[in-house]
Amino acid sequence: MLNLTGKKALVTGIANNRSIAWGIAQQLHQAGASLGITYLPDDKGRFEKKVRELVEPLQPSIFLPCNVQDDEQIDAAFEAIASQWDKLDILIHCLAFANKEDLSGEFSATTRQGFNTALEVSSYSLNRLAAAAKPLMKEGGSIVTLSYLGGVKVIPNYNVMGIAKAALEMSVRYLAAELGPQNIRVNAISAGPIRTLASSAVGGILDMIHHVEQVAPLRRTVTQLEVGNTAAFLCSDLASGITGQVLYVDAGYEIMGM
Repeated sequence: MLNLTGKKALVTGIANNRSIAWGIAQQLHQAGASLGITYLPDDKGRFEKKVRELVEPLQPSIFLPCNVQDDEQIDAAFEAIASQWDKLDILIHCLAFANKEDLSGEFSATTRQGFNTALEVSSYSLNRLAAAAKPLMKEGGSIVTLSYLGGVKVIPNYNVMGIAKAALEMSVRYLAAELGPQNIRVNAISAGPIRTLASSAVGGILDMIHHVEQVAPLRRTVTQLEVGNTAAFLCSDLASGITGQVLYVDAGYEIMGM
């Protein structure tokens, strides 16, 4: 029943084969969606090469640089998308960043620059990409972003990223309210801890994963592909009545008190 054939999906945030965005891209492809991929450009082209080689089996029809801290790059990316695709059905937002020094120590010591960077990349970028995608979602669409429990509860060594995720989750609700009349749905997936390039910056990530494996009802954490399955569901007609929600894909950990 889950069929995305004919749907065009833009996936952001793939860094390597451990990325949650990679798990999502694989499941969207398996469900029949045509893929567009963006990558974070760097001076030496290392990210482009790595991501291009990784996604090659998925045969993306669009492959573009997009640094979400650069409005010109965002505009250029969506102009390129509009020139190649007649529409956009799905936007996957898997972008988050904070300076490593702002993820540990005293939260009150967070620098102004560090706070602004975390909020800009991890939260504001969803608003900016949604605004760019909206004109292309002529037949409605689905926008899915990634959150984490640290946006609603205190998690050690998460600090400013928790504030960014809280802002992201509230942005999901405001965007859902704004875009709903155009049949554009906006949801977030709050995934359990997964060892990724991004999570490696969080001190004690392996301890967090082991704790979840001991406490979560399923006695394990989740995989990138399980998150990908949920994203594919949210992007399909099976989820046509769901918007403005944060779905926990964390083996049930969120429900536990102790």
